[in-house]
Amino acid sequence: QVQVVESGGGLVQPGGSLSLSCEASGSIFNLYTMAWYRQAPGKQRELVASITNGGKSTFTDVAKGRSSISLDDAKITVYLKMDDVKPEDTATYYCNYRRTGASAPDYWGQGTQVTVSS
Repeated sequence: QVQVVESGGGLVQPGGSLSLSCEASGSIFNLYTMAWYRQAPGKQRELVASITNGGKSTFTDVAKGRSSISLDDAKITVYLKMDDVKPEDTATYYCNYRRTGASAPDYWGQGTQVTVSS
């Protein structure tokens, strides 16, 4: 079994930065991908960014150009930083952990709320 726990989030002012972290523990895959998704009220969950322990990272349009993602392989912890946040970045941010190249099984954290408001 795998446990996924997010931390960070909270209230962020427009134009500021959000910083999130997520740790996976338990039965760990040799090759794995950790990803950040987000879901705003009334909208579908969408991918923000992902990173593999092989060193490959990807960003979707919502994050490209203003975000960074990094992975501490020893701690199995992924970090997301997003700059210049806007009210539309308000959402619950979820961390996902899965074996690289496979869609299942995958494991989700409980989510952390980010609110962008002045």
